[in-house]
Amino acid sequence: MRWLIGILINAVLFMAIAGYFTEDFHLDGFSAALMASFILSILNVLVRPILIILTLPATVLTLGFFLFIINAITLELTDYMMGDAFEISGFGMALLAAILMAVINLVIQKTLLEPAKNKKK
Repeated sequence: MRWLIGILINAVLFMAIAGYFTEDFHLDGFSAALMASFILSILNVLVRPILIILTLPATVLTLGFFLFIINAITLELTDYMMGDAFEISGFGMALLAAILMAVINLVIQKTLLEPAKNKKK
């Protein structure tokens, strides 16, 4: 259930980023955002751990900030796999989107999901 909520949240974030950065971030609609979010989640499970292990020295040297680069790489891979339905203009935009998504996901998790989880206990 949490995985599906994460996919929906990322799809909404993709729509918001595409609405704000109209020149650099393009989506064909909510179905494309949903599909891109699904592909991104699969890449985060399969590819991201390999990239983290391969770049561990750079991640340690940058105190974890290199993880944003890895997130941007997975966004670029999602862009490549989606074709024309999901377009990111360049690596800089992918990096900005990765940072925005990480910060917003953190805020959503801390303000909405954790208090709801604690209420159930």
